Amino acid sequence: MGHDQEEEETPPATPTTTASKDQEEETWNHQKQTLILELSEKLITGDLQAKIEAARDIRKVVRKSSVKTRSKFAAAGVIQPLVFMLLSPNVDAREASLLALLNLAVRNERNKVNIVTAGAVPPLVELLKLQNSGLRELATAAILTLSAAAPNKPTIAASGAAPLLVQILGSGSVQGKVDAVTALHNLSTCKENSIPILDAKAVSPLIKLLKECKKYSKFAEKATALLEILSKSEEGRVAITNSDGGILTLVETVEDGSHVSMQHAVGALLSLCQSCREKYRELILKEGAIPGLLRLTVEGTSIAQERARTLLDLLRDTPQEKKLASSVLEKIVYDIANRVDGADKAAETAKRLLEDMVQRSMELSMNRIQHRAASCTPAKVPSA
Repeated sequence: MGHDQEEEETPPATPTTTASKDQEEETWNHQKQTLILELSEKLITGDLQAKIEAARDIRKVVRKSSVKTRSKFAAAGVIQPLVFMLLSPNVDAREASLLALLNLAVRNERNKVNIVTAGAVPPLVELLKLQNSGLRELATAAILTLSAAAPNKPTIAASGAAPLLVQILGSGSVQGKVDAVTALHNLSTCKENSIPILDAKAVSPLIKLLKECKKYSKFAEKATALLEILSKSEEGRVAITNSDGGILTLVETVEDGSHVSMQHAVGALLSLCQSCREKYRELILKEGAIPGLLRLTVEGTSIAQERARTLLDLLRDTPQEKKLASSVLEKIVYDIANRVDGADKAAETAKRLLEDMVQRSMELSMNRIQHRAASCTPAKVPSA
């Protein structure tokens, strides 16, 4: 994320001998512990301005500190008063406490859980509703960080944060959008949540973001995972079809994505075609899906290969009972390779023959692909 970067904590640099290093470290640890206690006392008992200054100082110390220091601040009792500050009508107090909590949560699972247990989620959801874009996107970053801890997911998923994160997909900064997608992806893996966290409103901004990013990026993997989930509902399928370039973007991801994003993209296309072959078959074929699907039967993950074979069967124009299944085609190619090069080299030869078939299919579609490439916009979303 483009937020505070953590640095490892070291004592102040001074000339020392080997014999004095232990004493220097002990002195530094004592000074640090004293500072932690002073800041926690100021945060707990001070007036509003003192609390704001203490929160800012906690953030500064934690940014340059180890995981152990985060735990020491939590043990000193700073989490609850920082959470209370999120409710303040004072914007500076909200921002200072939010940044302090965000830094305390980084790389510290126990602090993540303790922050949610202290009641941080409801005020964070309220911050997501603000017109203040700075606070709104800091709250998004906090939701992202906290949702990475499995025990927090049910609480956040049930809080009403997801629809507000979807709004940020369409109106936030680039970093805000990246954080929102990642947070939604975290929440989508919550098995305890019986109510879907996403609705069809997420489709259009997700398709737009997927268009603009590198298809093999981690960001694309998360976006396609969310689109695959959405493709399982009728509303989501309609939204994918109605989105500008929705099916085309999924086809392009099958062609150019990482193994993970390819698997999710072909899963979404398969969901469409399985729901209503008559409705979606021509729409998928029109976008030139066959070359990428053929290649996926050879190069994808085992799940992606099976999905690609199933989708190819659905896309064929022959009647169901007469169609040549992909598995049968592969067996024929393997048998030919076995006769030509023998059993030892049959698998390698069969793969090469299938790849040649893919290449021939791709050449037949080259004019369409070149035209599409010429009209593509430059990547704008970072490969987060």
